[in-house]
Amino acid sequence: MLRLVDRLVLRHVSLPLAAALVIGMLMLLADRMVRLLDATLGKKSSFTVVFEMLAYLAPHYLGTALPAALFLGLLLGFGRMSANSETDALMATGVGLNRMARPVILLGMLLSALSLAIMGWVQPHARYAYRSVIFEVQNVDIFYLAEEGVFMQAGDSTFILDRLNRADNTFERAFIYHDKGYQGSDTVTAAQGALIEQPDGQRPTLHLKDGHRIVFGTSPARADPPVAGETTEFLEADTPLGRISKDLFRPRGLDERELTLPELFAALDAPPPKATREEVASELSERLVTAASILVLPFLAIPFAVGSRRTARGFRTAAALVLIVAYNEVIQQGASASNNGLAPPLLTMWLPFLLLGAFAGWRYTRTCFTLRNDPVSATIDRAGEFASGLRATLTRRLGWKETA
Repeated sequence: MLRLVDRLVLRHVSLPLAAALVIGMLMLLADRMVRLLDATLGKKSSFTVVFEMLAYLAPHYLGTALPAALFLGLLLGFGRMSANSETDALMATGVGLNRMARPVILLGMLLSALSLAIMGWVQPHARYAYRSVIFEVQNVDIFYLAEEGVFMQAGDSTFILDRLNRADNTFERAFIYHDKGYQGSDTVTAAQGALIEQPDGQRPTLHLKDGHRIVFGTSPARADPPVAGETTEFLEADTPLGRISKDLFRPRGLDERELTLPELFAALDAPPPKATREEVASELSERLVTAASILVLPFLAIPFAVGSRRTARGFRTAAALVLIVAYNEVIQQGASASNNGLAPPLLTMWLPFLLLGAFAGWRYTRTCFTLRNDPVSATIDRAGEFASGLRATLTRRLGWKETA
């Protein structure tokens, strides 16, 4: 059973954590949704496909948003407790800051394990499923993009449909022109027809009725006049239309981003076809470092959140956010350098992680177990006082009234 202090701390932290996670996921998915709609709009079941693709992208964005949401939740939760003097009241009863941090440290361990599971197993399978849907969308028959009375291009074929009924995939008065290059051209007209979908990923077939076909050939020598056209009539005819391949989408594991953690360990000696050993090692280290960094966040955030109240808390929050953004950028640039073989992951990712962990442990120890002044807090205090004084001076000289 959770004790009262644990429930109090978790309540203060969980609300901003959940809000930051939801808002972050919505912003990331909304940005991608606009691009997906632009790529799929007008195709068969386009909205269904968009939401399916967003579902496959959710694990990727969740792995990115989870550490940021936890860090913001810790800053805002402990900052609110400090502003309301709840931390002072608990410390006066003998509950130290280290005891207050216990539930969020356990929460960080839980979220770290969750992040490792998402990045290690869920993301690779979701990324492969997303790419398979992209393959299907890019190779879908252009019939689904057709509009009545508008010329459409499908590879080297041009067609126009006078009337179109998407409910049963039927149409009236069709014109189809197929350019064969030096071999001539093939023109087909039909009074009516229908699109017949084929199983196993094969190309759909246009079933035409009451039509004419005109075939023009060319002579072997380009200077000679073209061969006369051949005209035929038909009651019914079938012709494939589109670019859907008879082959199914490729197996999973083409590159390192589609591999699970055990597969990445195995691929260090035998990389996949479109990846090098350096890329596999970089991907493996980036996933492990990202999951391990979550363990450090409680020790990093709490000293920033419960610092001296002489300084506006916005400065402490801003300093913490700048630090974590800079750290994330260092990890990303380190992963890029390791991908290109410029430096090993131990230097580009694990060393910054160890430095951040040492810095967080040092500040946490000084904040929780010593009475000595923290030089980082003192620096933030001086920066805040300088900024406040500068703002007061500018306000006074410009003749503006300060607001409470």
